[in-house]
Amino acid sequence: MIGIAMAAGGGGAGAPQGGGIASFLPLILIFVIFYFLLIRPQQKKAKQHQNFLSNLNKGDKIVTNGGLYGEITGLTDAAVTLEIADNVKVKVSRQHILGSAKVVSEGGEGAAAKSGG
Repeated sequence: MIGIAMAAGGGGAGAPQGGGIASFLPLILIFVIFYFLLIRPQQKKAKQHQNFLSNLNKGDKIVTNGGLYGEITGLTDAAVTLEIADNVKVKVSRQHILGSAKVVSEGGEGAAAKSGG
């Protein structure tokens, strides 16, 4: 009876257990891949956007996240005043500026030309 119980027990304490660093290697590899494919490029892009926002000047043509194109007529630490038409000015938070109107419009036209042609 004891022999049957030992046989059903799975080998006892003498069986080698797989593990150690080899069991964590796939997890470490996945983290490294995520870092280089997702985290690092996102941090780089955020840094470039912060640099762009800090270097804004009067006269720059920009586009907002909402799609307003305009020329900067006034700057403060937190907001930017845009002239979107003759004698039409709006105040926009710096964080809601998408980028330069020149860069955004060139990218949009190229995408439209490729899909339409």
